[in-house]
Parts: sequence; structure tokens; C-alpha cells
Amino acid sequence: MHDHMTPVTGRILIADDNQPNRELLDAYLADEGHEILMAADGEETLRKVREEDPDLVLLDIMMPRLSGYEVCQSMKQDEQTRKIPVLMVTALREMGDIEKAVAAGADDFLTKPVHRLELQTRVRSLLRVRHLTNERDRLLAYLQEVEQGFAQPTSATAK
Repeated sequence: MHDHMTPVTGRILIADDNQPNRELLDAYLADEGHEILMAADGEETLRKVREEDPDLVLLDIMMPRLSGYEVCQSMKQDEQTRKIPVLMVTALREMGDIEKAVAAGADDFLTKPVHRLELQTRVRSLLRVRHLTNERDRLLAYLQEVEQGFAQPTSATAK
């Protein structure tokens, strides 16, 4: 039975060039039962997103090689990765940065220092949304297949 107390777990990619930051976020999420992956720069983040298909990316904005903005923009322009929720983590509290994060397609953001409970809450709600869109997408794909099955003769009857 799925009630709102059921823990929502997923595969989470933590992208931050600062190792203590990655370890802190990992520790904050440790009890939640997630599978945690790590990336230390923008290019590694994009590669791991494509290889590992995470359910959520915790994305630091200030990273070498590609910024969090660029990583997020790239993910949201790619059909394969655009549905993966991105939670931007920023030390910057300027409105301009939040606007840039939203413009890049971020689904949510947290400011540093990150509070454990806030992180866990955001992660849980983004994962829940991810699972819902997946179920909806699966259902739509299934219905499409069913309709095509009726519309087109199967290879067996076409002979």
C-alpha cells in the first residue's frame, strides 16, 4: 500500500567540485535509502547523467569545466535527460542567480549552508514527482502500443 509515509528512494547524483560538500550531502541523505553517485565537475556530471540515468541530480552551480547552469541547460535540452529533476545547490543568494537557475531549467534550489531536513524534504518531493511522471509516461506509452496494436495488423496476420 502506498501512503505518503512510504519512503521515496531513488538514484541520486551529487555534483559538486568540493569533496567535503559532496560528503556532507551524502551524509544528510544516508538514512533515506538512496543510491548515491558522485561527480566532481560539469563534464563528469553530464557523462554520469547519461550513463547512470539518475532519478535526481543535486547540482552545485559553481563547478569547473561546465557550470551548474550549463549542465542543467544541457540536460533540459536533451530528450533523454530532460525529465530528470535538477535540484540546484548554491551559495549565492542573489535573485539574479535564482532567476538564472530557473532559466536554465532547474526544478528547485537550495542555498548553502544546506539544512538537512530541507534537503531531505526537497529530495523526497522531487523524487515523488519523478516517479509520478514515470508512471504517467509508462501508461501513455502502454496505451499508445495498445492503440497501435488495434490500428495496424500484426506481422502474423499481415502474411
